[in-house]
Amino acid sequence: MSYPEQFQGFATNDPKDWASPKLTSYQPKNFGARDVDIEVECCGICASELFALKNGWSHEPMACLSSKYGPKTQVVGHEVVGKIVAIGPEVTLCKVGDRVGLGAQASSCMKCSRCTSNNEQYCAKSVGTYCDPYEDGYVSQGGYASHVRAHEQFCFPVPPEIPSEFVAPLQCGGLTVFSPIKRNIAGKQNPRVAVIGIGGLGHMAIMISKALGAEVYAISRGYSKKEDASKMGADHFVATGEKDWNKGLDDHFDLILNCASSTTSLDLNALLPCLKVNCNFVSVGLPDIGEDFNVKPFSFFHNGCNMGSSKLGSREEAIELMQLAVEHNFRPWVETLKVSEAGVSEGLTRLDQGDVRYRFTLTGFHEFFGTGK
Repeated sequence: MSYPEQFQGFATNDPKDWASPKLTSYQPKNFGARDVDIEVECCGICASELFALKNGWSHEPMACLSSKYGPKTQVVGHEVVGKIVAIGPEVTLCKVGDRVGLGAQASSCMKCSRCTSNNEQYCAKSVGTYCDPYEDGYVSQGGYASHVRAHEQFCFPVPPEIPSEFVAPLQCGGLTVFSPIKRNIAGKQNPRVAVIGIGGLGHMAIMISKALGAEVYAISRGYSKKEDASKMGADHFVATGEKDWNKGLDDHFDLILNCASSTTSLDLNALLPCLKVNCNFVSVGLPDIGEDFNVKPFSFFHNGCNMGSSKLGSREEAIELMQLAVEHNFRPWVETLKVSEAGVSEGLTRLDQGDVRYRFTLTGFHEFFGTGK
């Protein structure tokens, strides 16, 4: 491997091969004035990777096939932790040698009203850490790799108190739930938060809601995760597979946060009346492109509730989240896997089968790639 001309990572360009990315060398994007290179130490495995590798969020061919330069294959991974080894001439937010985290966003315009109001994740020119074209036509490559290149704004300082394997899931999964929880319950007295889906996102949402002072309800179809939810900090558990599960829950919640990655079992007409007046149902779990929400207009009528979504979080929120984890001593539930073709395949396959409680982090990058020296 010749650095920085070539990175190495685990890639594929055919959805049929989603479970078996192969080690490859590739050209990184052209180096920008505010770009940094991260030598990867570890990287979380997120459900987004499954959708990306299966091309489940698009009716078009995989984006990497249309890249104007660089690889025609795709490396995924956007829960990156590592050390900065190179910086552009205009970088001010970090320096070589810093341990940083990188989440699901790698760039934005940094000039628009959203970028200048701590909403850079909603920038119209936002570029995701993988599977997303830059303005020059390069399709972004992610963190199942020796290195990753990104704009400094999206490389967050990491508190020394948190080991890297626990930092990784906070970069995407944790930030994705922290932003809407904070924005929806800030300033409220004794807020109640309902978390639907006790998985990779939901288990962190329980911990974060509790740390932010909420009374937390974990909502799942059955009782198999009740004990785990209690250990994570949930005050109550609701199984929607039970008859009359919503009895007594009308006008109850300041926020319902949907963390499930499928909409097929959501009874929105039963869930929405559980919200207090003008409060929100926010969905952060993104399903396959073929799935829809099914809801009757009358379900909004009696409490004036709202439905919406939330995208990632800002740099400010990412830093605040990690400080919250330090102060309240919560950590994602993580199983580590050694990075390799076999390790990547195992993680993706087991995640697809639901065989994880509740996040995977790929480790051993320095040993595998011969970095970290």
